[in-house]
Amino acid sequence: MSSLKRSSVSFFAVMFFLSCAVAAVAQVTLPRPSQKASVMQRIGVTDVTITYSRPGVKGRQVWGDPLPGQTAQGEATLDNQNTRPKGAPLAPWKHVWRTGANEATTFVVTDDVLINGQKLAAGNYSLHSIPDKDEWTIIFNGTANQWGSFDYDPAKDTLRVKVKPQWVKENQEWLEYTFDPVTDDSAQVNIRWEKVNVPFTIKVDVATTTLTKLKAAVAGAKADDWRTPYQAGNYLLNNQSPADDQQGMEWLDQSIKVKETFQNLSAKANALYKAGKKQEAVALGEQAVQRGKTDKVDTSNFEKRLADMKAGKI
Repeated sequence: MSSLKRSSVSFFAVMFFLSCAVAAVAQVTLPRPSQKASVMQRIGVTDVTITYSRPGVKGRQVWGDPLPGQTAQGEATLDNQNTRPKGAPLAPWKHVWRTGANEATTFVVTDDVLINGQKLAAGNYSLHSIPDKDEWTIIFNGTANQWGSFDYDPAKDTLRVKVKPQWVKENQEWLEYTFDPVTDDSAQVNIRWEKVNVPFTIKVDVATTTLTKLKAAVAGAKADDWRTPYQAGNYLLNNQSPADDQQGMEWLDQSIKVKETFQNLSAKANALYKAGKKQEAVALGEQAVQRGKTDKVDTSNFEKRLADMKAGKI
C-alpha cells in the first residue's frame, strides 16, 4: 500500500473515531437541580406551550431587596456569571428574572392572542419577568433561546404587561406554571412559587382563528378529498355565526361535487331546513337516505329527523 493511501486510511479512521466520540458526548444527559417541565393548553384551535425549569425553595429566601453587588439569576447553577452573594434572594425585586431556572422560560403560541388585553403575535418567545412586592412586569422577548436572562436585551421585547401578584399562606416548594381557569376562548396562566401566585390571561378570537384555519385546510385539500370541505362546512353551519353560513354551504357543495355521500348530503339537508327551505331540505334528505342505504351506512337517526322535518316538528 502506498504512503498516500495509508495516510488517507489513517485520516478517515481518525475522523471516524472523533465523530463517534463527539456523538457519544452529545448523548450524555445529566440531572439538574431544577428539573425541566412543560405545560400546554389548547384554546379553541390555538396551542400555547410554556417550557421552563423548576427551581425549589429549599429553605432559601426567594423574594426581597437585592444585596449590594447582587445580580439577578440567583438560580443560575453551572453558570460562571452567577454572582449572587450568600443569603441574597433568588429573585430580587426589580431585577429581570428568567421566571424559572437554567435556560430562559419559553412561551410558544401558534396564533395571535391577547395577553391581558394586549396583542401578542403568534411566535416563539422567551418569558422574563420583573418581580416586585405589589406589581410584576411580565416580558415576552423576541429572542426565544437564551440562557437565563444574562443576555436579555430589552430592545427585543415584543410585549410587556403589568400584573398584580397574589400572596398566599400555602407554600409552593417547586416553581409551577398552570392554566386555570380555562374557558372556551381564554385561559389564565398562573406562575406559582413559594407564597406567591402571579396570574395573566390569554384570550383568543376563536371564531376568526378557526375560520382562517378552515379556509387554509380547504384550499389545501386534494382534488378527490370530499371530507375536508364537508367537515369545514358542517362546522361553520353548526358552530359559527350566521354570517358564515354562505361559506359553509359553499364548502358542502364543494364536497358534494367531489363525491356524494350520506354525510355531506344529510348535512346540507339540515342546513337547508335551518335556513327555512323545507321542501329543498326534505328532497335532499330523501336523497341522502338513499345514498346511505346504497353505501350501507346506518341512516336510522337521520330518517327520524327527516320525518320530523316533514311534519314540521323541528
